[in-house]
Amino acid sequence: MSDRPTPPRFSVVICVYTEERWGDILAAVDSVRKQSLPPLETLLVVDHNDRLLHRLTEEYADERDRAEVRVLANAGPRGLSSGRNTGIAAARGAFVAFLDDDAVAERDWLHHFAAGYADPEVVAVGGRTLPVWASGRRPVWFPEEFDWVVGCTYRGLAPGRVRVRNVLGGNASFRRTAFDAAGGFATGIGRDGDRRPLGCEETELCIRLAGAVPGAVLLIDDRAVIHHKVPAVRERFAYFRTRVYAEGLSKALVAQSVGAGKGLESERRYTSRVLPAGVLRGVRDGRFGRAGGAGRAGAIVTAVALAAVGYALGTLRARRGASPTFSWGPITPETVTPPETRETAETEGAAA
Repeated sequence: MSDRPTPPRFSVVICVYTEERWGDILAAVDSVRKQSLPPLETLLVVDHNDRLLHRLTEEYADERDRAEVRVLANAGPRGLSSGRNTGIAAARGAFVAFLDDDAVAERDWLHHFAAGYADPEVVAVGGRTLPVWASGRRPVWFPEEFDWVVGCTYRGLAPGRVRVRNVLGGNASFRRTAFDAAGGFATGIGRDGDRRPLGCEETELCIRLAGAVPGAVLLIDDRAVIHHKVPAVRERFAYFRTRVYAEGLSKALVAQSVGAGKGLESERRYTSRVLPAGVLRGVRDGRFGRAGGAGRAGAIVTAVALAAVGYALGTLRARRGASPTFSWGPITPETVTPPETRETAETEGAAA
């Protein structure tokens, strides 16, 4: 009998909402199939789109009996948070990983996630998300410090495997027990299709999780890499402006939920150190005639102002009681998956 620990078993959740991403969805699932650490299952959660639900159900009908790919309808209100909560509730693995529907994971993605859980105090592990620009290259004015605008890892994060306040939701994993302790993703924060470019639902969850689990450790391992498509519309300055303003609104909701101290802890360092350095770098590049330097500096200054306006307006709405209501509630897997079919963290070892 081998003394080697049993590798963690992951349920991978991919939330989908539009047929326009059909090819991207298939590519995302295929990248999960090719993992060096095979997942227990892949869960495709369809956000209130009956046509897409039917089409994906037919696409993966041959795998239904083997339960390698399961197609589910979002059981809650429209939006990314409810879709993720549906996936969590249905997940049979002791660990739940999330992958964006327009991204592909490198072969060792889950392997590097698993390595982080060798420490029993680790409750979440995120990875590095690299942009794949529709035009083939980064717009010269687009500052790397704002790659989070397009759902990617931004300049200013420490390299390697590091402890963080929060992971980024499109490339992240959690112990299943973390949701039992803290509840799921908050509805009312985050995206609702492409209609509201909001975010921060994973930030709010991670802060709440750290409070619910004493000694909880959250990590980012930059070896857990995914490649995230950036469509042409998101390469434009108009989207950039809209997204950073919406981030201010979202941060106000996070502060309303967990308090401004915790909700803005990382942002203070980001705005006081990372962004000023980015402005100086842009100005310097402009002086030396490097393309886009002045544009990048201007984009950073504009973004800070817009985010501040969004945060101020979101805070004012909250004080007037006009903010969207949000709740996370308990995740109750028994309503979706029979307990006898669920794997538990207690029965699984961790990979070193």
